[in-house]
Amino acid sequence: MKPVPRRYAALAIAALAAGTITACGGSSGGGTTSSTGGAPVSGGTLKFVSAGDFDHMDTLSAYYVPSFQLEGAWTRQLVSYYPSNNFTRAITIAPDAASTVPTTSNGGITNGGKTYTFHIRPGVMWNTTPARQVTSTDFLREFKAMCNPVLGVGNSLYYVPVIVGMSSYCTKYAAAFKNSKSPTAAAMASFQNANSISGISTPNSTTISFTLTQSANDFLNILAMPFASARPVEYDSYLPDSAQFRAHTLSDGPYAITAYTAGKKIVLSRNPAWKQATDPLRHDYVSQIQVTEGTASNQTALADVEAGSADLMWDLPVPTASIPQLEASKNPGLHIFTNSGSENPFLVFNFQSPDANHAMSKLKVRQAIEYAINKVAIAKIYGGTKLNPILNGAIAPGNVGYTNYNYYPSPNSEGDPAKCKALLAQAGYPNGFTITDAYRNAGNHPAVFTSVQSDLKACGITVKGSPQQQGPYYAFIENAPNSAKANQWDITEPGWVPDWAGNNARSNVVPLFQTNCTNPTTNEGCYSNATTDNLIKQALAAPNEAAAAPLWAKAGQQVMKDAAIVPFTTQDVVLFAGTHVHNLIYNPLAEQYNVTQLWVH
Repeated sequence: MKPVPRRYAALAIAALAAGTITACGGSSGGGTTSSTGGAPVSGGTLKFVSAGDFDHMDTLSAYYVPSFQLEGAWTRQLVSYYPSNNFTRAITIAPDAASTVPTTSNGGITNGGKTYTFHIRPGVMWNTTPARQVTSTDFLREFKAMCNPVLGVGNSLYYVPVIVGMSSYCTKYAAAFKNSKSPTAAAMASFQNANSISGISTPNSTTISFTLTQSANDFLNILAMPFASARPVEYDSYLPDSAQFRAHTLSDGPYAITAYTAGKKIVLSRNPAWKQATDPLRHDYVSQIQVTEGTASNQTALADVEAGSADLMWDLPVPTASIPQLEASKNPGLHIFTNSGSENPFLVFNFQSPDANHAMSKLKVRQAIEYAINKVAIAKIYGGTKLNPILNGAIAPGNVGYTNYNYYPSPNSEGDPAKCKALLAQAGYPNGFTITDAYRNAGNHPAVFTSVQSDLKACGITVKGSPQQQGPYYAFIENAPNSAKANQWDITEPGWVPDWAGNNARSNVVPLFQTNCTNPTTNEGCYSNATTDNLIKQALAAPNEAAAAPLWAKAGQQVMKDAAIVPFTTQDVVLFAGTHVHNLIYNPLAEQYNVTQLWVH
């Protein structure tokens, strides 16, 4: 199954800093809109304005950050994260539907760190009629549905290689439906109910255990993803994320979807089956959450929030052009968060390309291009280096393994054409060559292409553009067999957003840099280095994050020694809240505010 990286973030990117979640521009805790003090107010409607809709409503496949934000209101996982504006607290795993977080000391982690056992909290209920207890089988059902042939899970790499027996289960599932052009819900449910995953057991209705292929210090982070939510038996009756499914969602969280019209509105109302005493992480302060879709532009959305007709923007960023004025006026609704963990955008080399006598597979050529790029010019396309700090490493600030180094410095980070030319001559290209850049033909991407094209022209490289539509772009560059053909692409400028903060290298280093040249691959250039792979292997097997961090750092440094990518910038996230919304607690997973913590008045 194809993982769909959460690079399709609507907002700039989530942003966290060590210690306290850091905001500049407006404030990180002052003003009426960001206050976390005072008595909560119950009631009212929290109003979002948006351009679009869910990517998927099914937790198995939803991978759009706005979708993650609302999912936090109607779904629950075994474990999740504490709501907090303190970074350390915000990335700490917390018990959710499980009564405790398993550890070796409480007996929840056994078998040399390879078996995790959870006990379901009593009173966690589905909003069925009558309300029904969430069981261990409901969580098992989600994992069994991950390999379905209709949608599959958002990122199978987090689960299939990690849990014992899941790979063989998924292989068997695929084989069973190999010749089925239109699998039915009944047929898929029949397969799932008749087959087991050997590494997941449910000895009773309140207990679920996972046995791993090897110890994984980030397994709890994986289980905190919405992909691992509880799944009620009623969902067996619907094709995943079908219109019928969307009309019959169930909730075990504080809110339930009570009205939905695709492309027009989403309404969540308080769930009467949910009880505060059974949920240590969420509240239901507002009576209702409304998302009004179809807003034409982010400028219109900002005007709506400033005017008070909306409280927050759901899937639209604050317009870059408006930020200086909002900062100058010290508008309390503006928050700019730093150290996001994003690598966006960056340049990828196609190691497979035969073009220009296999130029992209030659280290000195790649190093020449490292020196050529004017990173400040690219940052200006996105609003300048203040919002888009220059990035020189393979691992961005905010991710485990980040270290500050620069193997390819240029004056003021504005490029060094002379150094580029010298390295090209050493590589056997004194007169340069011609290559193809596949770029997205929307948003800021054409300007990024033009900037790169100009930089490389200055040192003798001719770059032809191959514009790609935004939707199919990633499918094009991740098609490894096609990428090995001539005249496809030699360089490209994607972006990457890690799926969670903290111990997150499995969602950051692994998909981008571990050897993987099978279609589709998120290692788009088919970079492969045995040293990098071995460091990744060691880091994944490390007993804890502290032991893994230096291994991830070395892996990232090896990537840059190999000049596998050219980092351009990381990005800060800019959020804006209206004056009626309070208790703005940042949610790193959703890269927005936590809707179950907000109140309005």
